[in-house]
Amino acid sequence: MKKFEPAVFIPAAVLIFAGVAYAVLAGDQAEALFGDLRTLITVNAGWVYSVGVGIFLVAAVIVALSDWGRIKLGPDDSEPEYGFLGWFAMLFSAGMGIGLMFFAVAEPLTHYVSPPTGDPETVAAAEQAMVLTFFHWGIHAWAVYAIVGLSLAYFAFRHNLPLTIRSALYPLIGERIYGPIGHAVDVVAILGTLFGVATSLGYGVSQINAGLNSLFGLPISPPVQVGLIVLITALATTSVLAGLDAGIKRLSELNLFLAIGLMVFVFIAGPTLFLIGAYVQNIGDYVDQLALLTFNVDAYGDGVWVNDWTLFYWGWWISWSPFVGMFIARISRGRTIREFILGVLFGPTLFTFLWMTIYGNTALLQAVSGTAEPLLQLVRDGDTPLVLFTFLESLPFSAITSVLAIILVTTFFVTSSDSGSLVKATLASGGALTPPLWQRFFWAVLEGVVAAVLLLTGGLAALQSATIAAALPFTFVIFLAFIGLMRAWSMETARRAGVKSAPQLPVEGAAVPWRTRLKLMFSTPKPEDVRFWMKEAVEPAFQDVIPEMEGQGLSARIEWSEDEDRVWLTVSHGEQPDFIYGVELKNYEEAPAPGSSLTQQNSRGEVFLTEGGQHYCIYGYSKTQVIRDLIRHFERHRQWIHHLVNVN
Repeated sequence: MKKFEPAVFIPAAVLIFAGVAYAVLAGDQAEALFGDLRTLITVNAGWVYSVGVGIFLVAAVIVALSDWGRIKLGPDDSEPEYGFLGWFAMLFSAGMGIGLMFFAVAEPLTHYVSPPTGDPETVAAAEQAMVLTFFHWGIHAWAVYAIVGLSLAYFAFRHNLPLTIRSALYPLIGERIYGPIGHAVDVVAILGTLFGVATSLGYGVSQINAGLNSLFGLPISPPVQVGLIVLITALATTSVLAGLDAGIKRLSELNLFLAIGLMVFVFIAGPTLFLIGAYVQNIGDYVDQLALLTFNVDAYGDGVWVNDWTLFYWGWWISWSPFVGMFIARISRGRTIREFILGVLFGPTLFTFLWMTIYGNTALLQAVSGTAEPLLQLVRDGDTPLVLFTFLESLPFSAITSVLAIILVTTFFVTSSDSGSLVKATLASGGALTPPLWQRFFWAVLEGVVAAVLLLTGGLAALQSATIAAALPFTFVIFLAFIGLMRAWSMETARRAGVKSAPQLPVEGAAVPWRTRLKLMFSTPKPEDVRFWMKEAVEPAFQDVIPEMEGQGLSARIEWSEDEDRVWLTVSHGEQPDFIYGVELKNYEEAPAPGSSLTQQNSRGEVFLTEGGQHYCIYGYSKTQVIRDLIRHFERHRQWIHHLVNVN
């Protein structure tokens, strides 16, 4: 795997500097231009966003419940790289953790004060406010992330393609993903990721600054906010340099625990029984109105509210999908498609709904009862960053909870920044799962620099509008990626059908004598024994097979892993899937032998194919016997290709 892809890194860096320079130098002109572009798209093509997210949601659910849901994101024998807690924490923190801190109180109150329909500041407006908040922060966003992440994880871990956005287009354009088209797709993904995270960081430090002002009187000013960006960038850089396990995963888990702690406190200190009932009713109202809201583009009205709220969110989620989708793909190796989709769709969504209910409904109850005038005035004035801290002041121990909220906002920003930097470094290194340190450092620092520069020069709004506008073409990219997925899954179905129908023909003189087989069952070879046998029997078997394959017009090669624990033969079939047969050294602890209490160390030479490990050992087979087993699987592979080309 490449550690540096100049055709992606250099254009991305140049365009980032050019985009920032234009936003800075053009100033109001740039903001007006991109703002007009965003308005033009949402007014005239906003229906594409609504139809798109609706289709993505329906498609994700159907796939999860289908037979395709059993396919693993990786070889058939792979297991999840991360436990559910760590996995959930990382995808949640990267996906929308910071948004919940900013909008959990502010958005429901905004819809309460200025509802799209009906009278403001009524009980009906409060109920509608929660449904709309659920709608914007619910399952639709995660459906977009799920489709993008699924495409990337499937092709990267199942078909060994680079973990880059371009790989999702492989079934449609083939090897051209490694050319200019693929480079362009990854460059656009880097731009969207950096500008999206940078603009969020630039706006988000205003909430941290507001909290520090409320607690400690720290002035709300650009120098303070730039200082906060420097701090967050330094923490994010440290985290991304530490790596996925040591940095991002641990910080994400800390985020989750802090978030749960703060949420539980508000739940207990607030109207507990009311919140339980509200959670149930909110979900019911949301499900009841889901289809209507999904396809509501206000065609019979002026469309202003839908454009400003719903379509803004859909554009924002789609523009973030390369970043979030790629990140959750990176952490999802070994899960089935069903586990992936259901986990991504419903895990974060239900937690988000609980969070929004506890914060939003507590604030709305105060508003309806007439005890939230300071909050409502902040909302009317558009002073959103202060809303959360003013809300916490209405509850006990506000000094402590406000400090905790500031810490949580900061750590959420750090996890968004470090995961975004990891994604950009992966894209710019050709899909390397562990990008070089210098690239991780470069993108993390550049993200902070861009945010600080735009904050000081007033270019944040321009790039935010540009990022949302860019969601329109990327919607079609997601459609194409999903079509590619369905084509690939059809090949999976053909493979299974081909394997079932392949004849099992014996190879004369290659059978393993039964006494030899019985002896091998009870043998406990050491790792060096298996490696020696792989050199003396397996590799020579492959060498004998290669001329025969080449005589049939096929290309074949032998490869060894760096630690020599794997050797495999790859037979290329041109445009059709390659055949891979290999042997891998696996070490196990076996149960004690009869009359002994000591476990036995046992090494095995297990067969693996393109689709993964087969869980059976052929250690001790002769060269001819290895060839027999290889031919048996090759026969199945050829039958699969026949099925793929002529039957499907």
